[in-house]
Amino acid sequence: MAYTRAQSQRLFERAQQSLAGGVGSSVRLAEQPGPLYFERGEGARLYDADGNEYIDYILGQGPLLLGHNPRVVLDAVHQQLEQLIMSAGEHRLEIELSERLQRIIPCCERVRYNNSGSEAVQMALRLARAFTGRQKFIKFEGHFHGWPDSVAVSAVPAPEEMGPREAPAALPGGEGIARNVLDNVLVLPWNDLSSVERTLKAQGGQIAALISEPIMFNAGGCRPQPGYLAGLRELCTHYGVVLIFDEVISGFRVALGGAQELYGVTPDLATFAKGIAAGFPLSALAGRREILDLAARGRVAYAGTYNTHPVVMAAANAATDYLEHQRESLYPQLCAQGERLRAGLKAIAERRGVPALVDAVGPVVQLSFSRRDVLRDYRDYLDRDVEMGRRFTAALAERGVRVTLRGTWYISAAHTEADIEETLDRAEAALDSL
Repeated sequence: MAYTRAQSQRLFERAQQSLAGGVGSSVRLAEQPGPLYFERGEGARLYDADGNEYIDYILGQGPLLLGHNPRVVLDAVHQQLEQLIMSAGEHRLEIELSERLQRIIPCCERVRYNNSGSEAVQMALRLARAFTGRQKFIKFEGHFHGWPDSVAVSAVPAPEEMGPREAPAALPGGEGIARNVLDNVLVLPWNDLSSVERTLKAQGGQIAALISEPIMFNAGGCRPQPGYLAGLRELCTHYGVVLIFDEVISGFRVALGGAQELYGVTPDLATFAKGIAAGFPLSALAGRREILDLAARGRVAYAGTYNTHPVVMAAANAATDYLEHQRESLYPQLCAQGERLRAGLKAIAERRGVPALVDAVGPVVQLSFSRRDVLRDYRDYLDRDVEMGRRFTAALAERGVRVTLRGTWYISAAHTEADIEETLDRAEAALDSL
């Protein structure tokens, strides 16, 4: 079947006359073979304006853990739409979700909600500053925590500007970012516990928080080295620094309770978004009672017109209830499919003599065209054949397989063994075409 893009191209040309850049998010400009316009999704499949069908491994950049249009969520949303859309008041659904998250998430003594991961991160940092009375925070090179000025630092730094590995430069993530935010950010290499220890020993009294993706899913899927997360926990406790896990991607995905459950390390605060509400816009900030209660007492401003929107909370309740009740069968299934996809992609590359590093953490598979055996940090991730990755992604799209340009493949509860096998057949054809 030939995949055409005529309708998507026409819609993109039309969009550029009114929508800045022709897209709702600048990341979509990099999509291979170009911005696509979608009209329908069902299970693990997406259908674009030209009628093309795709096995989808982007899943809305992660949120669609249950796949497209899961019936259990749609039924809950339809019912809520008939009852209450919005009230600027409280409702039962937010209590039910909060009680469930207390059962599911190890660090969750209290929780508050926003609409995006970026908002949850901002609130976590604000609460950490209020709790400690300090201003600075540590983040890691290549870790992404949203687009606001305060955290848009060294997430995708240019190699020629990064500085030495042991002391990375703090670089703004583009023009227009206030330069004084750099005064409060300390950028360190990830998976290097000694650098954290040195920094806290020298400046611990000024540092409010340390924020980290517990698994570096935004750049290479780098795993924490054995003992690394536990070491961060120990150091933060010793120096009175609030440990924040950004579980926007890992939450509910690598385990029901996120990476903190998977690795057995409990942070003080953790942010969640993708995976919590099956594609509806919701984020959660969970953590220690005494920190989140600063907002409850009014010492820290924490508001939002759309916070705990009833329709979104109905979706989140349905999704998390399903995950909780199906955890014993669902998560082993997701992990098994992740391993089948990982092993299949690795075997295809090896048969053709193409250097490729393929790793998987549960249902998240990362493919990098690299000669390395393991990725430890962002600089290792940079050591890959970017152009090969771009061409392979485009070749997959032309054969009906949709993956992220950075090489991350998300598997949902809707993907079947047949989907994985069909994907591997198409991936083999795509690699042959190159």
